[in-house]
Amino acid sequence: MARILVVDDDRDVRGVLVRILTKAGHEVVQAEDGGAAIAAYRAHPADLIITDMYMPAGDGVEVVARLADEYPGARLIVMSGGGQLEKEDVLDLARRLGARRTLAKPIDRVALLEAVDDVLGEVPP
Repeated sequence: MARILVVDDDRDVRGVLVRILTKAGHEVVQAEDGGAAIAAYRAHPADLIITDMYMPAGDGVEVVARLADEYPGARLIVMSGGGQLEKEDVLDLARRLGARRTLAKPIDRVALLEAVDDVLGEVPP
């Protein structure tokens, strides 16, 4: 299956995503913030990045913008529970920056797996 980088500052959220994705047969790598995610991707690119939008030390906007710029073929799914902006506004921004799919928190297992399958099945740009 695929190698997926999961990025979220909330350890519990990461844990849930890791369990779901691992059970689906994927290899999962974790990062606790945007800076760690960018470093991990540069060291060993993943087939897919799933990132939260609001995190310390490099938020999801930075992750999406930098990875989409440095690695135009990077496949990203962005998730958000809202924050300073409304959830829908944040997810729309993520799509404009290069996210292939967006998911609203709390994450639904079926929606997550469908988004992962859809993005992994796309032909890279």
